Amino acid sequence: MFALFEDAGKFLAGRVLSEAESSMQIELDSGKRVKVKTAHVLLKFDKPAPAELIAEGQRLAAEIDLDLAWEFAPEGEFGFADLARDYFDEKATLGQQTGALFRLFEAPHYFRRMGKGLFKKAPAEIVKAALLGIERKKQVAAQIEQWADELAAGQCPAPIGDQIYKILFRPDKNGPEYKAVVEAAKRSHKAPLDLLKDAGAIASPYQFHWKRFLFEHFPKGTGFPALSAPQIKDELPLAGVRAFSIDDSATTEIDDALSVQGLGTGTVVFGVHIAAPGLAIQPDSPVDKVARERFSTVYMPGWKLTMLPDDVVQAYTLIEGRDCPAVSIYLTMDEATLEITGRETRLERVPIAANLRHDKLDHVITDATLTGAAPADYDFAPELAFAYRLAKDLKAKREVVRGKPETFNRPDYNFRLDNNGEHEPVGAEQVSISVRQRGAALDLIVAEAMILANSSWGGILADCGVPGIYRSQASLAPGMKVRMGTKPAPHAGMGVAQYTWATSPLRRYVDLVNQWQIIACARHGKTAALAAPFKPKDAALFSIISGFDAAYSAYNGFQSGIERYWTLRYLQQQGITELTAAVLKDGLVRADELPLVFRALGCESLPRNSHVKVRITGLDELTLEVHANLVERLDAEAAPSDEAEAEEDEEPSGVLTLAIDVNDDGAEGAATPAPAAS
Repeated sequence: MFALFEDAGKFLAGRVLSEAESSMQIELDSGKRVKVKTAHVLLKFDKPAPAELIAEGQRLAAEIDLDLAWEFAPEGEFGFADLARDYFDEKATLGQQTGALFRLFEAPHYFRRMGKGLFKKAPAEIVKAALLGIERKKQVAAQIEQWADELAAGQCPAPIGDQIYKILFRPDKNGPEYKAVVEAAKRSHKAPLDLLKDAGAIASPYQFHWKRFLFEHFPKGTGFPALSAPQIKDELPLAGVRAFSIDDSATTEIDDALSVQGLGTGTVVFGVHIAAPGLAIQPDSPVDKVARERFSTVYMPGWKLTMLPDDVVQAYTLIEGRDCPAVSIYLTMDEATLEITGRETRLERVPIAANLRHDKLDHVITDATLTGAAPADYDFAPELAFAYRLAKDLKAKREVVRGKPETFNRPDYNFRLDNNGEHEPVGAEQVSISVRQRGAALDLIVAEAMILANSSWGGILADCGVPGIYRSQASLAPGMKVRMGTKPAPHAGMGVAQYTWATSPLRRYVDLVNQWQIIACARHGKTAALAAPFKPKDAALFSIISGFDAAYSAYNGFQSGIERYWTLRYLQQQGITELTAAVLKDGLVRADELPLVFRALGCESLPRNSHVKVRITGLDELTLEVHANLVERLDAEAAPSDEAEAEEDEEPSGVLTLAIDVNDDGAEGAATPAPAAS
């Protein structure tokens, strides 16, 4: 005797070896023996052979017209043998019954399964809807096939071109556009990026990187709604100072300025003056919502996306020749010892006498001129000399707290495009890369003044019981990262007891938030906690920290990636094929004279800090990869490694990673977008 049974949605048949009350032992044609529950057995028969019955059933099932079978089927529950008798013949054969079973089983949109061999007609409206869905699926499948053919032939269908960034970085794996790209990539044996590039979907590598960033972080575009700068209602006193700012020529958001009073009297008052949008912009106002949506200005070579509209920025920026509203902190100190004896925050109008520019003065205002070793023939010479002496003293004191000196082993790089920042880059501009060594005199003055202000205001917030957004680092141990929180804590990297960001309110949202809190302290003193916009344990502060941290990391990642793009362009434009570099680890090297980390074959076994010459063998502006080989080692022995340096980012920054998978099985859901930078 033979038996036909269902096993995990498949129909099998074989010889019955033994039969118990609730199960059977059945031997398949393959020789495999299986134990089958009696409830799963649908037919018992003596002939034909199992394989013949299944083959005949499959043939007859294909001949059954489902619409006709649905019409013939009774309204209530029925068995497959009942349908076979209605459809084929009153004396339906075993093969016809098996064909009916197979056909019913494979058409759930016509017939619902009700139990062992039992079915029931689906309502007419359900059948109609299911048939429409099947037809739509056929049309989508045909569309996928057509698009895949076009892509493989080197043509990009418009719907795919319109969704290229979604397909590559945030795909809907059930979408026809995604499936077409995957199918075409398999057929053509090409990577998705190469496939789309060859099909003309990616005309410009620069625009690819730029539009990808906009897709991920500015899906509604980069324009601002129509906003006007709120007026400052306070009657602010005029400060009796002559303040100056120090920025790059391209800086339009001038947040900070300095002043020095009392030189030669034995007691000096050093002022740090910060632009005061917080005096006008209120939490949850239209301008605040725009700033909170962006969280920060986005910087890139030749262009930037400001956090605030330009009209708003210009209303509060510390431009020379104006009396600008400011939140100022004055530090009274002994002129000889530089000991700080007093701190005071004021809300006032500050006369900005000059906007000094790094790029025009770095070669003029130097250590020699500031220390008296060379003539100082420029404005604010005495004030700058004092500020430089103070900066060096502050830095030395912080280094004592840090436990080791700060080192600036690598320079900063300036990128200049021939558009002069007058319009958005198109990606083909001539690029120049220049070096500005970190720790230059003017840099040091500004850096130490801002650290002093930020750490001082952090202490003032704590003294007043007002929460702020702090940055802290528990220690300089490897892997110990800087964290943001609402409570003051030491910042080991800075060497200060607490540290806020409050000196760039036109460019960073957390600085604007902290400025609101500082303004409350300046106005209300010890009762500031009652008047401050954000109260202790305010959930909004934690939300701001989370949102800012994510946005700021993404913006920095994009800046690193796009600077890498321009560095590759520079190599091409200058015809550079060889570079000297220092070995990092695992074959990574860092170029000596360019901001570029990449892998070089042949450097894997060299010790860290070995000095080498490498040859560039290939550049990819889309993936931002650099291909290089070792030419020769330039030193006999590697220099000692700096452990702090070793902890810094050593992976190539900005190298592209896709979220599309050509081995995808079509499962629902999208892969997590790859970060812009590692």
